[in-house]
Amino acid sequence: MRLIDTHPDDPATAGLLDAYFAERAAGFPGGGYRVARPAPDAFRAPGALIRAEDVGIVGLRPLDADDAGVRMEVKHLYVAPAARGTGLGRLLLAAAVERAREAGAATVVLDTNRSLEAAGGLYRSVGFRPVPPYNDNPNATDWYALPLD
Repeated sequence: MRLIDTHPDDPATAGLLDAYFAERAAGFPGGGYRVARPAPDAFRAPGALIRAEDVGIVGLRPLDADDAGVRMEVKHLYVAPAARGTGLGRLLLAAAVERAREAGAATVVLDTNRSLEAAGGLYRSVGFRPVPPYNDNPNATDWYALPLD
């Protein structure tokens, strides 16, 4: 699967983001999912927005440093239904983590909702560990961090 650096305004990328937000809104526990479309520069270097052809996407954006050093955040990991179960989510997550490592990040963080059981399982399987909330995302119930030693 070819991974492509992209941006939120690219038509194929925008289509994947639309599908991601629509799926999250439709399946959000209790309704009320808040869509927060990324600004065009949200994933600026050293961050990235990475697309796997037309079936998957992941974002990586820089955050303010904390006591451990430079932090980067994974956002909008999405694999289209037809490509699920192929390992593409793991591939996209690995690409984001590698980009963070190359950028000198000490830690990669992410937030998710516990209703996304497969996503939580993926994050834990590659070494992400639960941490206290680091943001006020109203859609999130769980926060994770992966130290990049």
